[in-house]
Amino acid sequence: MTADIRRLPAGFGRLWTAQTISSLGDGVTHAALPLLALTLTRDPMALAVVTAAGTLPWLLFGVLGGALVDRWDRRRTMWIADAARAVLLAIPAAAAVLDALSIPLLAAVAFLLGLGGLFFDTAATAYLPDLLRREPVLLERANSRLRGAQTAMSGFAGPPAGSALLALGRAVPLLADAVSFALSSLLVRTLPAMPRPVPEVRESLLRQARAGAAYVFRDRVLLGLALRPAVGNVAFLAVETVLALFAHERLGIDTYGFGLLLTAEATGGLLGAGIASFLGRRLGTGTALTCTAAVEGLAILGLAAAPNPYAAGLALAVCGAGMGATMVLAPSLRQAIVPAHLMGRVASTSRMLAMCAAPVGAFLGGWLATTYDIRTPLYAAAGLLLAMTAVTASMTSNRRVEAALRAAAPADGPDRPAPKCPAQESATEVL
Repeated sequence: MTADIRRLPAGFGRLWTAQTISSLGDGVTHAALPLLALTLTRDPMALAVVTAAGTLPWLLFGVLGGALVDRWDRRRTMWIADAARAVLLAIPAAAAVLDALSIPLLAAVAFLLGLGGLFFDTAATAYLPDLLRREPVLLERANSRLRGAQTAMSGFAGPPAGSALLALGRAVPLLADAVSFALSSLLVRTLPAMPRPVPEVRESLLRQARAGAAYVFRDRVLLGLALRPAVGNVAFLAVETVLALFAHERLGIDTYGFGLLLTAEATGGLLGAGIASFLGRRLGTGTALTCTAAVEGLAILGLAAAPNPYAAGLALAVCGAGMGATMVLAPSLRQAIVPAHLMGRVASTSRMLAMCAAPVGAFLGGWLATTYDIRTPLYAAAGLLLAMTAVTASMTSNRRVEAALRAAAPADGPDRPAPKCPAQESATEVL
């Protein structure tokens, strides 16, 4: 492979910058929105409604959204989604100035922001392999940089900035996020244009959505990649539900220390994203994915048994590293092997499975802690992660991964024509 093929194109820098700015805004809103809700009510159920509203679009429209993205120009979908979110945030900002904020308004804003995120994230996932011509090495490098920037901005810089900006006024963090979306939209508009998708005119939107979901469930590699975050979300939400209580009651950690504990996990995530490509090259992508899954399970087991805050912080950092590497390797592999005309539907189906699993994990964690002991959800999560590792190891083995890459290469290789769509004479790689 020549050196110029391995070099990321100039357009990627603009995409990275756009997503980095947007992630910073997301981190600001992620901290500010619950705090804004807290100024209006102390009712836990009302606060939960605002939090849950942001996840509902994936549950209600995930697969259909992916089908729409596969019909639309992906660059246009991205910049319109961010422009719409910038305009949307002006509404609660104005309401904050006029002292007209309410829980229903915040819930509606959270829902619509989530809907915009559904279209932007799905379109970006589908656009990236087109931009990089489905070259696996470039996809891993690009996803590593995107994931690292997202973690740094939404995990480190954004939340404290959101809290600080809220102290200046209730509208300030919302306006800051609106500016971030507007800048992202302008940058995305400058990205290179790609051929438009050819509509599958003989099929309804619902049939196309079902075809995308069926494609995931019929392919063992894609199914294995989808099961990882779905089962993982059950485990991680079970942990997250009781983590603050566990840290306070069993480890003696105060509020400030709990923030440091979460920072340790985010730091591990940055490290994992940085070494993901190295692991993929040394072990093979399939083996690397199995190893990171095992690391996550063992790290949560270590967290459950942690005798002090330092051991807990180390365990969370190791878990974060495993998650960070996984979230580079798995999407890169999916983008390399899925045909361009199905990319939106496959990505959204996988994301929807993960989102649907999250409430199950939250309920499981609360029930186990109430029925047994505060450490029980952590042990259960570790067992679930290790069992999932054993189940998916053969589904995403090196042999299967290499076979999937070979099968995709004739249609989606850098110097080849794109796959043909069903019921079409021909198709190009689509944007």
